[in-house]
Amino acid sequence: METEYLKRCFGNCLAQALAEVAKIQPSDPIEYLAHWLYHYRKTAKAKEKERQEKIQLQQEYDNSLKETKMAEMLKQEEYEIQQKYERCHQENPPPSSCD
Repeated sequence: METEYLKRCFGNCLAQALAEVAKIQPSDPIEYLAHWLYHYRKTAKAKEKERQEKIQLQQEYDNSLKETKMAEMLKQEEYEIQQKYERCHQENPPPSSCD
C-alpha cells in the first residue's frame, strides 16, 4: 500500500534522486536530496506547462485552418451564386427558369 503511494507520488524521480546522491556522495545528502527533488519538480512543472502550451497552439492552428477552409468554401459558393445570377440576367429568361 505504501509502495503504491510512493510510486504514484514520486514515480521514477525518487530512484533517480537516490542514485544521484549515491553517485555524488555529498557531505549533506539530505539537503542535496531536497534540492535535487525541488529542482526536479520545478523542471517537471516547466515541461508540463510547455507541453500544454504546445497543445493549445496546435489546437489554435487547427482551428485557424478550419476557419480558412470554411472562408474559402463560402467565397467559392458566393462566386458560383454570383455567376449563376449573372448568367440568368444576361439571358433574360423568365424568372421561373433562374431558380
